[in-house]
Amino acid sequence: MTPARWAVVVPSVGRPSLQALLDSLAAQEDGGARPALVVVADDRRLVEEGSGPPPLRPALDVPGVELVVVRSGGRGPAAARNLGWRTAAARAGALEWVAFVDDDVELPPAWSRELLADLAAAGGADEPSPVGGSQGRLHVPLPTDRRPTDWERGTAGLERAAWATADMAYRLDALVAVGGFDERFPRAYREDADLALRVERAGWSLVRGQRTAVHPVRPADDWVSLRVQRGNADDVLMAALHGPTWRRDAQAPPGRLRWHVATTAALALALGGALAGRRRPAALGAFAWAGLTADFARRRIAPGPRDAAEVRRMVLTSAAIPVAAVRHRVAGLLRWRGPGATPAPRAAPWPQAQRAEPLAAVLFDRDGTLVHDVPYNGDPAQVRLVEGAREAVERVRAAGLRTGLVTNQSGVARGLITRDQADAVTAEAVRQVGGLDVVLTCPHAPEDACACRKPGPGMVLQAARRLGVPPSRVAVVGDIAADVGAAVAAGARGVLVPTPVTRSAEVDAARAAAASGGPVLGVAPDLSGALDLLLGAATPTGGRA
Repeated sequence: MTPARWAVVVPSVGRPSLQALLDSLAAQEDGGARPALVVVADDRRLVEEGSGPPPLRPALDVPGVELVVVRSGGRGPAAARNLGWRTAAARAGALEWVAFVDDDVELPPAWSRELLADLAAAGGADEPSPVGGSQGRLHVPLPTDRRPTDWERGTAGLERAAWATADMAYRLDALVAVGGFDERFPRAYREDADLALRVERAGWSLVRGQRTAVHPVRPADDWVSLRVQRGNADDVLMAALHGPTWRRDAQAPPGRLRWHVATTAALALALGGALAGRRRPAALGAFAWAGLTADFARRRIAPGPRDAAEVRRMVLTSAAIPVAAVRHRVAGLLRWRGPGATPAPRAAPWPQAQRAEPLAAVLFDRDGTLVHDVPYNGDPAQVRLVEGAREAVERVRAAGLRTGLVTNQSGVARGLITRDQADAVTAEAVRQVGGLDVVLTCPHAPEDACACRKPGPGMVLQAARRLGVPPSRVAVVGDIAADVGAAVAAGARGVLVPTPVTRSAEVDAARAAAASGGPVLGVAPDLSGALDLLLGAATPTGGRA
């Protein structure tokens, strides 16, 4: 039986453990169990053009295996994983499986061989109930000389978690069928359970494999348990998407929200009574709050090391967690369920929700899209608009949308033109189309690994910020894969308008991406066709409305 062709995708925020993970991947037992590609999705937040954290430069010493680093711009692990698997699908070719691992796990030497065995056991995609995902086992090493802390016990809970993407392989066909991870989950919480439920409901089955990855407990400060309460808002989104039985369906534990609500209500009674001068209600509320808080702290302290530092952490955070949990829950209810107490769910399913958002802005590439491409042009007199360019920009404005331009100008970094010359050419192009709301230029060369150069998301994210619109409501129109790639990386929409210099592989990839239901909307014959696609007037060949 031919081994499955697979890739590894790692979302990362730049932890030092990323290199340890890649080193453990490089140290796998030799047996032919090598991935076709490894993609690291750098999800550190970008700031302004050319700024932000320095590029990640991880190393992978595996002969014949390419390591690709892409940037997702700090949009969360769901968006980073989507960019990762789409990059892998576009670059690897004939890919069957995508293995997602987190940047804080380590892979034992037999992991790759055991993964291939798990994938072989999953069978083919044409079976009556095809396997769409295979979960690895996680081992969380805990101290042997003392009881684990609250944070360590929480991390150890990953050993029992269902479908945790710290080590989870999905069949590429399943990811395409459901549109990947729902990017409305902004943190590493519930996005994995949501994907698992959607894959199952699309007719795929999920299984637990035999491979094992090691998940060390990463360092954390005293207030980490307070920050994780943000996940209460994500629980509301889960209920809005999957109904009241989502916890049972996702095999998720019940949590303590009801106790947190009771504790917060007692505190509110105490404070309200005190402010109103009503001693009896104030005393009753204070007594109830103190009792509930003490019980919560006791339950967290008892199984732990009980040293002074842990007791202090538990007492302080036990007093703060209930209010934080309720606050985030209310924020989630207001966002996903409306202001009433029991409204019907209103969250649209993914990825339809992404495409359903009304468009707010269109960003154009410069060379080959708005103007005829003159390589490394530094002379404004050579600027000639592509036929229909001015009319396209005017049509976008007439639709009430914002306009912009995002352009790579590596000739500046190569010393072929100056930045002033590049800006003068851009200014002339903007003048000829009648003005644009935002104009951004990347002057760097590819080897600079900057945050702004397309297909990175930097300029698209910055343009969205300057225009005051979310990236999901922005579209990018360009003539090469880097343009639509920047849109995908930023969580925007993309349309390819090929020219004679556009490679056929790029056109084929854009058509395939459009057919998968993702953020690439299709291929248009010209700018007018691209706007027909974006504004819903028509569906060009290879695209969709």
